Amino acid sequence: MKKGIPITELSVQELYKKKQGLQGVLIGLSLVLLAAFVIILYLAFSSRMPKVLVIVPVCCSLTFLPAFISLGQINTEIKNRDFKK
Repeated sequence: MKKGIPITELSVQELYKKKQGLQGVLIGLSLVLLAAFVIILYLAFSSRMPKVLVIVPVCCSLTFLPAFISLGQINTEIKNRDFKK
């Protein structure tokens, strides 16, 4: 797949392939962030600095935001094409 092509010009098979790839990336990233959160949680409470935990939800939400927007656009395009049939 070429990177500069808008999703409206991709075929349905390419959209499903892109959707599966993006879901795989999101699952992998969420597992890594979950492990990092557990480590940060342990370190914050062992060093008695739980104020550090305020930053973690903001960073996680900002990390996932572009991927979820892209996934939503792909899902919308797939639904639009299925509706047209």
